Amino acid sequence: MNSSFEHRLSQNFDGLSDKLRQAGEYVAAHPVDTATRSLRAVAQDSGLAPATFSRLARAIGYQSFEGLREAMREKIGQRVNSFADRAARLQNAHEAGESGFFEAHVGACQNNLQTLLRDMDQDLLEAAVDRLQAARNVLLLGALGSTGVVEYLAYMAHFCTGNWSMASRMGASLGAGLADLDARDALIVVTKPPFSTRSIEAAQLAAGQGAYVVVITDSHRCPALRHASAGFVVPTDSPHFYSSYVTTMVLVEAMIGIMVSRAGPAAHQRIARVEESSRRLGEVWDG
Repeated sequence: MNSSFEHRLSQNFDGLSDKLRQAGEYVAAHPVDTATRSLRAVAQDSGLAPATFSRLARAIGYQSFEGLREAMREKIGQRVNSFADRAARLQNAHEAGESGFFEAHVGACQNNLQTLLRDMDQDLLEAAVDRLQAARNVLLLGALGSTGVVEYLAYMAHFCTGNWSMASRMGASLGAGLADLDARDALIVVTKPPFSTRSIEAAQLAAGQGAYVVVITDSHRCPALRHASAGFVVPTDSPHFYSSYVTTMVLVEAMIGIMVSRAGPAAHQRIARVEESSRRLGEVWDG
């Protein structure tokens, strides 16, 4: 298994014991400490036994904790000190009152984007885009705060393909949208805490029918991840009271960008036809 730590953890999270989940969450939240400090020190700081981290490593596909730590070192590389220093400066400035909410929020979003770039399993991302591009139909589902992101994703997709659609839009039956999904189709679910029950159950139903399920969330605890063919856990840290969707927007924009770049002349021609139709219908200002 050649996937990132985050992907391994999310794929195995449901089957882990409470102690192993705690260890996984500690590693995910403290990558620098995991990469640079001894197992004894990591265990002491986390309040868990050293053996717990060794068991975690084996449970998610590493031969040993040292293998897990080496993966974290490779991921962080030479950026350990710079990221740690920047995080410390941001916290110190905020605590000292040197920056207001706007500055703190923008800084947090910038750090989230850097983390997304650093930690993204790009092989998984490209494989997911390939599978979505080959699907007969792609259904999109987002509830609560995730609704707007999924509508934006659908809007972008409709420029370049005609087989992506919103599930349960404007009161339409979610069950009707899912009923015909099979191994030829795909479902994309975006859900953040508090998780939508409908989104989780839709992921389970679609996976049970053989569909390719993509789940985008910000927590390894997301129940929909257990049903995902490809799961993406994006960082959303912010001083805001609600989850930040900045990295989620970047991820879905990247998905569509990768898809269009690989689609060939057909996508370019469709986009041109969509633009022409919009002008003829007076949907856009053509002054």
